[in-house]
Amino acid sequence: MSLLAGRLGRYGEAAARWREVWQGDLLAAAFGVVAVFAFAPFGLYPLAVLSLAGLLWCIGPLSWKRAFRRGFVFGMAEFLAGVYWIYISLHSMGGVAGPIATLMLLMLVAIMALYSAAACALAAAWSPAGWKRALLLFPAAWVFLEWTRGWFLSGFPWLSLGYSQVDSVLAGFAPYIGGFGASLVVVLSAGLLLMLLEAKSLRRAAIMAAALVALWCAGWGLGQLRWTHPAGPKLSVSLMQGDVPQDQKWEPEAFTPTLDLYRKLTDDNWSSKLIVWPEAAVPAYQDEVQIDYLDPLEADAREHGSDILLGVPTYDSHDYYNSVISLGSSDGTYDKRKLVPFGENFEFLPQWTKDLLRDADLPYSSFTPGAREQRLLEAAGYAVGTSICYEDAYSSEIMLALPQAAFLVNVSNDGWFGDSIALPQHLEIARMRAIETGRWLLRATNTGLTAIVDDRGRIVAAAPADQVYVLKGEIQPLAGATPVTRWGDVPVALLSFVTVLGFAWRSRRGGA
Repeated sequence: MSLLAGRLGRYGEAAARWREVWQGDLLAAAFGVVAVFAFAPFGLYPLAVLSLAGLLWCIGPLSWKRAFRRGFVFGMAEFLAGVYWIYISLHSMGGVAGPIATLMLLMLVAIMALYSAAACALAAAWSPAGWKRALLLFPAAWVFLEWTRGWFLSGFPWLSLGYSQVDSVLAGFAPYIGGFGASLVVVLSAGLLLMLLEAKSLRRAAIMAAALVALWCAGWGLGQLRWTHPAGPKLSVSLMQGDVPQDQKWEPEAFTPTLDLYRKLTDDNWSSKLIVWPEAAVPAYQDEVQIDYLDPLEADAREHGSDILLGVPTYDSHDYYNSVISLGSSDGTYDKRKLVPFGENFEFLPQWTKDLLRDADLPYSSFTPGAREQRLLEAAGYAVGTSICYEDAYSSEIMLALPQAAFLVNVSNDGWFGDSIALPQHLEIARMRAIETGRWLLRATNTGLTAIVDDRGRIVAAAPADQVYVLKGEIQPLAGATPVTRWGDVPVALLSFVTVLGFAWRSRRGGA
């Protein structure tokens, strides 16, 4: 009898019996819901470790087929609880019929659940329950599949475990091994916790406890080191939050009031060296407002010694883009590269599904991805690492601007998600990018959450949601490169893949 079962007595024995029958599926679903509370806005980051330890315990004695089912149930519960807001963006904000929006949400959730299901199946198939599974195979399988989830079929890295740790000491690993590396440390911690609770001797329990403490202490220690340094004096900034209602944003009667609002907010803040407007702040294509609106705005910016970054749709002779342009001392355009699945991009779906979604006339569905290689925008004398909305969920996209960029700017319109947990979740993801790159981050949104984030991922200042607001502050432009800026996610992904491959090879040869 393990120490855990000994402590819990008959309750532990009952739980062990439940694990092998249908009640175990309910436990796995419960742990999936618990995992969501590790992320923003709840921020109970230890629950990420607890939930994964619980899932690992749930698959303990099962065959790979039953472990697959447990992992699938876990994933379904986690993503239904964690990304339900996709229904809001599609139905309430996008005008997609309720049944179609529900179908799309369930499709996405089911696809996401397959990744946790596969991790559990691989762990059960290639290693018996014990320390090798808990500390080697399961962490490697989970993180390799989480990394795959970040790019396969366009990718959807939301709820990657590493994001839940931006406020924990485990964030100290991020500048070295990235967000997926932080995920690896979370799953490894879960394995150590389970081995601690199941230890059959005090000596083994002490070893697991010491390893767990050492791992978290290492995160704290690594977080004290700095890989970047000031690139110049501090920079005064103003972030514009227009709070234009999403259901009115593109209405003809809202056009002039929206332009007047952003112009007034800007005219009141020429004292800032850099002014940032959110995604698609201008509700028209650039060429339609260039002469009467943007040219006078740029002239005033140059007169006051300010630069402006603003979101506006653009087009050329063939394609339409979701873009950010710079006005002032340096002109330039950045076109969004990574489009949102189901919203801006559904080319990866089967033809019948694409036809259905096109018939639904989804907003932004006609945008074209920007070129992979683009010249960095410049503002206030510095190169800027620019991203639009969902792009900041992809570390590989942000790394393209490093180490040249002195700071990061993300413009977004999270009004698509209503008053849901998507807003703080998105800010949490953006904070991980600041930690990884060792750069300050400016995040300007239409309705919230607009924020200034320092190079440690800490929120220095934030605007209240659902208000017209100008967030003012100072940032420190930085130079230099963190290790993950140079290496990317490849080392963690490769290490995880090789570990999984090693267990597969051992299994074929009959190894334990």
